[in-house]
Amino acid sequence: MDYIILPVTDQARQVLYLPVSPEGHAFQARVELRWMEAAGKWILSIGDAVTGEPYVNQIPVICSYEEINDLLFPFRWLFQGAGIGSLFCLKAVDQPSSADPGRGNLKEFQILWGDRYV
Repeated sequence: MDYIILPVTDQARQVLYLPVSPEGHAFQARVELRWMEAAGKWILSIGDAVTGEPYVNQIPVICSYEEINDLLFPFRWLFQGAGIGSLFCLKAVDQPSSADPGRGNLKEFQILWGDRYV
């Protein structure tokens, strides 16, 4: 399984374009990360950059600790059950300043997107 480490910054709105192929379904992904001040969370959306079709809309980015938490697992029904891959948020430093990514410490975490759901 191949993983992409999303090149995140601490900017409040980030849009990334990535060629991906979850379970062989190739498309140009538009990945948007936004800081939602009222919720105090980073929110992630994924769609097809060419067609504009949304696949994942505004899910909170929460970190995996003792157990791996696949944030895309609820979307495994996409593409006739092949899913859209797996997405994990893992700590990138030994002691992040918060349990989940916050406003100003997103770079203390790594967001990994794999081509299959686990």
